[in-house]
Amino acid sequence: MSNITLIGIDLGKSTFHVVGRDASEHTQLRTSFSRTQLLRFIAQLPPCLIAFEACGGAHWLSRACERHGHQVKLIPPQYVKPYVKGNKNDFIDADAIAEAATRPGMRFVQPKSEAAQVIAVCHRLREGFVTERTAVMSRIGAILLEFGLSLPVGHSVMKQLFCWIGKQEIELPHALYAELMIAHEHYLLLHERIAEQDRKIAQWVKQDDACQRVKTIPGVGDMIASQLVMEVGNAQQFNNGREMAAWLGLVPKQHSTGGKSRLLGISKRGNKRLRCLFVHGARAVMAHRGAGEKPFDKWLMKLCQSKPFNVACVALANKLVRIAWAVLSQKTVFKAL
Repeated sequence: MSNITLIGIDLGKSTFHVVGRDASEHTQLRTSFSRTQLLRFIAQLPPCLIAFEACGGAHWLSRACERHGHQVKLIPPQYVKPYVKGNKNDFIDADAIAEAATRPGMRFVQPKSEAAQVIAVCHRLREGFVTERTAVMSRIGAILLEFGLSLPVGHSVMKQLFCWIGKQEIELPHALYAELMIAHEHYLLLHERIAEQDRKIAQWVKQDDACQRVKTIPGVGDMIASQLVMEVGNAQQFNNGREMAAWLGLVPKQHSTGGKSRLLGISKRGNKRLRCLFVHGARAVMAHRGAGEKPFDKWLMKLCQSKPFNVACVALANKLVRIAWAVLSQKTVFKAL
């Protein structure tokens, strides 16, 4: 194994398929390991390049490989697919990963730290709680509609549900109140859990210097700052701000041929949640824009004269992402000219 310089690993839940190549790119190893056997194999292997797809468990394995002195490259799965030769199986996938890792123009994913993964779990749980809370609210509204009551939209009425029902002229069956009580208690529990997740995120942002620098950008709060630092880190994997905006899908989608350039709407690639947060942050900036006193006011006033509101909002989101790249890569705060 001393002549192996490149390892391609096809990750699985319990079985990992490994292909090893030497400096001449000849296959020297082709085997499978369990999780425990893989960790033991990596510990005994001389330092080399190890590549695998950026999927479930990839960031944990990358940290384990780096502890033993190996260089790790995480590859987006869509960039590995063109190198799969013939029929698909686990060893062919591992060989395709090794092949993709050697390409000079390949793009890689930056491994996440444990702290970044923990805050990612916090965001994921919060998003699940919000989705479930919305479903409970819709369920309660549908139940009341069956009995002739149209529930207003919003949390203000939902929190005081039974007070609102008592003010209505329609009398509901007594057995229905018990069922509504179960659904309403579940709603209140989800509301408390979302608030608890918000407190955790705010506390993490307060302790992180990069998040504090990002928060100096207009329209960026705790949610955007924590999600951005967790996903992007120091932003050194991007050459400029436009690359990061393109990674988030905030640049026009191109479909050109025959020398004719054709630009469509935004590509909507990359992290959907982070892109959504930046667009909402841009909406907040546009909603509170003044008459030239705040950052971007003059630029937005000129843009809104020729573009629809939503187009201007996405353009501002693109600008905020570019500024965020500069703040993260240069480790400075935002200063409005």
